[in-house]
Amino acid sequence: MRFVTLIGNPKAGSRTATVALTAARAVAGAAGVSAHHETVDLSGLACRLLLPQASAAIEDAVAEVLSADVLLVASPTYKGTYTGLLKVFLDRLGFRALGGTVALPLLVMKHPEHALAVEVHLRPLLTELGATVPTPGLAVFESELGRLDHVLVPWARRVSGAIVAKAATVSEAPAPSHTAPGLAGRAAAGTPERAAATAGAAQPAAVPGPPRPGGLGRVPGAPTPATVAAQRTAARPAPPAFPDPPEAIPA
Repeated sequence: MRFVTLIGNPKAGSRTATVALTAARAVAGAAGVSAHHETVDLSGLACRLLLPQASAAIEDAVAEVLSADVLLVASPTYKGTYTGLLKVFLDRLGFRALGGTVALPLLVMKHPEHALAVEVHLRPLLTELGATVPTPGLAVFESELGRLDHVLVPWARRVSGAIVAKAATVSEAPAPSHTAPGLAGRAAAGTPERAAATAGAAQPAAVPGPPRPGGLGRVPGAPTPATVAAQRTAARPAPPAFPDPPEAIPA
């Protein structure tokens, strides 16, 4: 099972990242599941997200998120809601792109009056993208950062049922191929150059190394996130087609 943590704080090494990674470990522990963990930290991608040029690092980050079985989405609370950085990144995902993914919303905030933001703002965003979002989302106050276990452990137990159910479906699913299929593989490759290099060929085993920009890493022999994301995208239904408007009736 792939467990991806998406961090929407524009500052590297943020308290949001600390809370998010601790929460991911707490959830996996409470569910008692074995998961391959990845982190996508948007602080390393912020300067590229609005550029017109294609970025391999951003494409990899999108593929990583789309390949997640469980996606923990964490953000600080800016002006009563999640960050614009997180929204800009998630706007890159397609219609119902997170269908089949269990998403866990988490906001770090200073003021208690913003506690409902995780349910009022972040949950609907993830639901709109097609994710299954178990109740409740988590609001972490800055005053609680020194005693995270008291906050995270009870919450992790409450949402662990959805993770256990997801792990069961993943274990029953056939293993994905290492080759991205047809047009879906070329779409996942992003640029023509990357498509030419990957279409029709098996992905080579990666050599482990330091995290890439955005906090990405690889496991030797595992399917790449782009391959997994392409297969899931191909399996999802297309957006509904709307009929053409009727022709105007002459007066």
